[in-house]
Amino acid sequence: MSSSAAPGVQVPDDLTQVGYVSGAFGVTGSIRVTPFSEDADALLSIKTWWVDKPSLRSVDVRTAKMHGGDVVVQLVGTIGRDAAEALKGAAVSVSRAEFPELPADEFYWTDLIGLDVVNLQGENLGTVSDLMHNGAQSILRVAPVETGSEEKAPERLIPFVDHFVKIVDQEAKKITVDWGLDY
Repeated sequence: MSSSAAPGVQVPDDLTQVGYVSGAFGVTGSIRVTPFSEDADALLSIKTWWVDKPSLRSVDVRTAKMHGGDVVVQLVGTIGRDAAEALKGAAVSVSRAEFPELPADEFYWTDLIGLDVVNLQGENLGTVSDLMHNGAQSILRVAPVETGSEEKAPERLIPFVDHFVKIVDQEAKKITVDWGLDY
């Protein structure tokens, strides 16, 4: 996402990229947005988005609906297919403060990135660098702890399921897992 905003634009400091414009949809100016998550709750419910084409700016959502795995959106002021095509490739971000509330045992991926991961024995396994989805469940991508050794430890991939993930403590910025150092 481009960090340069249009002059005089007040950009929220908690912008979170939630998808990208994959192209135009139809001839009226609607766009197709590919979300980064399986459910597009943030894209469907938040009415002010930020796009980074031609520069970072806020846009108001007139309508948004699911279409296949994408979200079809009509933005206020985007009229005609050419205007929609001009947005292709733009990052779509929203303020994290506007995300819909989740049940207590659910988490947005963006809230897990950067948390330390420790096992039940208290051994530090690393830090969540990203997540991915394999079709069955989400998977934590855990960057190894820097040891100072020339040989870098491999990334750990830990399924984000109750069997392995025991505690997610966002306040302590820590995830406790049932996962050995030798896995």
